[in-house]
Amino acid sequence: MKLTIMISQPMKDISSEKIIAVREKAIHTLEMFGYDVIDNFFTDNSFITEDTKQTPVAYLAKSLEVMSKCDAVYFCKGWEKARGCKIEHEIAKNYCLAIIYEE
Repeated sequence: MKLTIMISQPMKDISSEKIIAVREKAIHTLEMFGYDVIDNFFTDNSFITEDTKQTPVAYLAKSLEVMSKCDAVYFCKGWEKARGCKIEHEIAKNYCLAIIYEE
């Protein structure tokens, strides 16, 4: 059974093209090492409803839902400066998921 992993990467003020380019490189590397990458780059924002008051929190919650299905989390460069990535890192660490850092 393949190990599952998600990617944590800074996204604030970064174009979708740049986000996707970084993800594609990470996915290629992780798949070469035998991981099954679970996508957590949400382009369908149907989970954002009219009563959503904190959109970034809604995206983080969705990402944590993905993390609940993972064995590991891959942190892209710059994660330590990104609010959501820092929270994902704390959760991964505290719940003993494997953590891999982009070199």
